[in-house]
Amino acid sequence: MLFDMDGTLVDSEKLWDVALEELAAVYGGELSDAARRAIVGTAMADAMRIVHDDLGQPQRDVQASADWISARILDLFRTGLQWRPGALALLRAVRAAGIPTALVTSSGRSLVEVALDTLGRDSFDAVVCGDEVDAAKPHPEPYLTAARLLGVPIERCVAIEDSPTGVASALAAGAAVLAVPAEVPLTPADGVHQVESLTGADLELLAALLNR
Repeated sequence: MLFDMDGTLVDSEKLWDVALEELAAVYGGELSDAARRAIVGTAMADAMRIVHDDLGQPQRDVQASADWISARILDLFRTGLQWRPGALALLRAVRAAGIPTALVTSSGRSLVEVALDTLGRDSFDAVVCGDEVDAAKPHPEPYLTAARLLGVPIERCVAIEDSPTGVASALAAGAAVLAVPAEVPLTPADGVHQVESLTGADLELLAALLNR
């Protein structure tokens, strides 16, 4: 099992909204809805370029903005991280069944370490962070890396994602995909089973996705 984090396991996209709006205000602007949607699921550097371009300030330093956002998000994660509906129950069921499990996220390691205080450090056999791969989502590398670390063929993995970027990454890698949209609507696609929430998801559904 391969779980995305932001918007899939935890309701963190709202915290990102807070941080991104604050950064835009610091820069004297306001982030558009279109830019915010484009950021969902992307790596930090790409997200900051989208912010800069949207504000008409492409000359700004990407690393400086990323550092600002990272510091603010760390504070927000420590106090406001909540599970998405059904996510904790599904994760517990997967672990109780002894299924190899990885966290595959575009977030950086420092942020993930804080999130693991909520998610549980024993909830995953492997963790793949956005700043620990050469190519981030939507490239297949994060999911291929996770499958390799688990020692499971990617074709025998189900990836659970909430964003178009993450779905594209998992599909390109060759995983079966369970999509649960959070902030951004998802277009139906071959190989993707979409549900409104993880509340009704169970081991039987996951097995059915692999046997299609």
